Amino acid sequence: MIDAADRAYLARCVELAEQTLERGNEPFGSILVDDGAVVAEAVNQVGGGDHTRHPEFELARWAATHLPADRRARATVYTSGEHCPMCSAAHAWAGLGRIVYASSTAQLTGWRAELGLPAGPVRPLPITEIAPGLPVDGPDDELAERVRELHRRHARPRPR
Repeated sequence: MIDAADRAYLARCVELAEQTLERGNEPFGSILVDDGAVVAEAVNQVGGGDHTRHPEFELARWAATHLPADRRARATVYTSGEHCPMCSAAHAWAGLGRIVYASSTAQLTGWRAELGLPAGPVRPLPITEIAPGLPVDGPDDELAERVRELHRRHARPRPR
């Protein structure tokens, strides 16, 4: 279940998604919380051509380098959008704990179709299909609507 504390962390992820959207990236933002404190934040940085620069993947890399295994297992990743298969695998391999997301893969897939955008190069699977042992909560209906609007803004043609 998503509680008020979870929702506050998710709201920060949506803020990060909006900030990276304003810099021209797709709107995704994530944070890593350990013992009630935000220890790392990341945003989507695929604009340079490296499409592995998802925030969830960046947090898995950061955690593997900076946190011992027991702390990684207790940590929670909060994110504006459910992990893709690549990020789900990275999360599991890094030994991170719970995932809480504002919007789901199924929602994003539907929004992209509504906007006339092409499907991504990877099958859109839920986290539990990739890493079945991970505790996962989401989506959050209110925050998902905010994320949907960010994706609409991203899909609009930009003025020259």
